[in-house]
Amino acid sequence: MAIKNILKIGNPILRQRSEEVPLNEIRSKEIKDLVKDMFDSMKAAGGIGLAAPQIGVLKRVIIVGYEPTDRYPDIKFDKEHEGVKYRVMINPEIEYLTEETIGFWEGCLSVPGMRGYVERPKKIRLKFYDMEEELHDEIIEGFEAIVVQHEYDHLDGILYVDRLKDTKLFGFDEEFEKIKQYPVVEV
Repeated sequence: MAIKNILKIGNPILRQRSEEVPLNEIRSKEIKDLVKDMFDSMKAAGGIGLAAPQIGVLKRVIIVGYEPTDRYPDIKFDKEHEGVKYRVMINPEIEYLTEETIGFWEGCLSVPGMRGYVERPKKIRLKFYDMEEELHDEIIEGFEAIVVQHEYDHLDGILYVDRLKDTKLFGFDEEFEKIKQYPVVEV
């Protein structure tokens, strides 16, 4: 379809709560076009997830999907974990299943060129509808859970910078690359 402009931090749309997609609209041309635009935009920007508000649409729709990429060199892939399949999540709901957290240096297409250390629940229950109106109910954990929680936050007007463990653990990618490491995180 089309590559859309990804909104950047400071745009007030990113701070609004998105509306649920009525179930009878999931198969609509409007939602199909939105999802195509989201995938085109995410791939063009080199992302691994995208929420509809990031392209200016306040609908509860997120997409995820990634393969090994230079943008996330600290993700360890092996034969069992070569990425996450590309998929669409409409009206997702999350339930946190553990108080145990996992930390990661997150980036965001709406906060370009920067990274920040965020800790999130390691294991979640995820419910969502797919493009065929089928309800999914899954348990996910680890990096996939981080990605989904990051995108889910966008639906409620939350950016990862709101969840930084410490503002000292935030900076420009290019500066981290110069020193060839991220700051040490105190546990």
